[in-house]
Amino acid sequence: MFQVKSKWESTNYHEVLFIGVFERTTKFAGLLAELDGFLDGQLTELFKNNDISAKKKTVTVVHTLGKLKTKKLVFVGLGKERELTFELLREVFGRAFKKVQKLKPADVALGLDSFIGGQLDILDVAHAAGEAFCLSTYQFEGYKQKSNEPEKKIKLITIYSDENDAEEILAALTVGAIYGKGTNSARTLVNIPGNMLTATEMAEFAQELAAKYKFEVEILDKEAMEKLGMGALLAVNQGSTEPPKMIVLKYQGKEQWTDVLGLVGKGITFDTGGYSIKTKDGIVGMKTDMGGAAAVLGAMEIIGELRPEQNVVAVIPSTDNMISGAALKPDDVITSMSGKTIEVLNTDAEGRLVLADAVTYAKYHGANYLVDVATLTGGVIIALGNDTTGALTNNESFFEQVLEASVEAGEPIWRLPIFPKDIERIRSSKIADLNNSPGREGHAIMGGAFVGEFAEGTPWVHLDIAGTAVTKNEHDLGPSGATGAMTRTLALLVERFEPIK
Repeated sequence: MFQVKSKWESTNYHEVLFIGVFERTTKFAGLLAELDGFLDGQLTELFKNNDISAKKKTVTVVHTLGKLKTKKLVFVGLGKERELTFELLREVFGRAFKKVQKLKPADVALGLDSFIGGQLDILDVAHAAGEAFCLSTYQFEGYKQKSNEPEKKIKLITIYSDENDAEEILAALTVGAIYGKGTNSARTLVNIPGNMLTATEMAEFAQELAAKYKFEVEILDKEAMEKLGMGALLAVNQGSTEPPKMIVLKYQGKEQWTDVLGLVGKGITFDTGGYSIKTKDGIVGMKTDMGGAAAVLGAMEIIGELRPEQNVVAVIPSTDNMISGAALKPDDVITSMSGKTIEVLNTDAEGRLVLADAVTYAKYHGANYLVDVATLTGGVIIALGNDTTGALTNNESFFEQVLEASVEAGEPIWRLPIFPKDIERIRSSKIADLNNSPGREGHAIMGGAFVGEFAEGTPWVHLDIAGTAVTKNEHDLGPSGATGAMTRTLALLVERFEPIK
């Protein structure tokens, strides 16, 4: 996909060449000056007449009219040089790649040095380009009848840079692309309909990852869960004809199985709400209720590619939440794997139930730190909107590491509080240890804090992606639909993690 060369030549053939331009460029230099010379100063005139704009995120296509072997030049506006950040550059690249993809070129080139600005070096720029290319050009193929015409896609990106170390630049591009591809895998899982991605099929996907990356894998079936007393996950599955799965992947990056990061993802493949049934409008789109599981699997793909020196156990409780004569009912009392009993007041608060057993099982496998990711509550959307993931924690130091990873990934999170009175509400059942739905007030906090009851003293962060897992609108780094939210955050957390002392 990528190749790195030191010098652009006018005789080099490309369908498209990308060049970054900053505002207030008074004199052309480098590649831009060369191009202007070959085009008899016409680029200077286009800039003077504002036919090419350097305002951030503007993309201008100029045809070379046969004066160069390269057919089209694409000028990418970067705004003010001092204001360029990694996140902005990633979005700028995304917008440019999306626009050029519509031209359906197979061979494109990038003048990488022209994008260096702010505090970014050439490797930052390369990583941003690799990640943005994969993210922004992603499309879910869907299930329409396919045309016989071959699909035209960008197949080769040639990177031109005067920097000496081509191997380091290629490595940065490749790492960026790995992060993008892992996120796209998560997106695809979320976009697949519930009848085509059951718990069994999700387990098969995990087994394929394990085979490819030599992970240790364990898939618990219903009988094994019954023996282990996973009453919370099994209760959610009661109404379904599809068997549940508890999916475990283990990656050992250290000699000893210590300082283990546990990644727990909610894997509800379709959520009717059970007897607390959703509305006819609210039930549409509930194939996406396994967004947390998808993020964990996408992160494990990135981890498998990069092989960081960390230990990770991924745990995914998977089932659908259906209605039948055998289904879980409001007022039922169930017993979780931890031994804690739960009064079920809302069968649509099923995610926290399956996570309860998954968190307990992650600790059983030696997790010393826990992050759970889930499309858990509509309340987090009311609180934070559709662009920010909600977070809760029981450990400040661990949360800071998750926060730093989210900032680097460009996936904003905002911490919600847990006060003693919140815990009192979760423990307010008169007939069980906990109740799964203490009311609408502070709904996102109640859902997350319930899961925290099973983390107990283990450092834990909860990420509620109900608002961020899916978007209705096309954006610079992808189409509408699944976003792959938190995939890159989890992978970066694993890559950068430092044990808490």
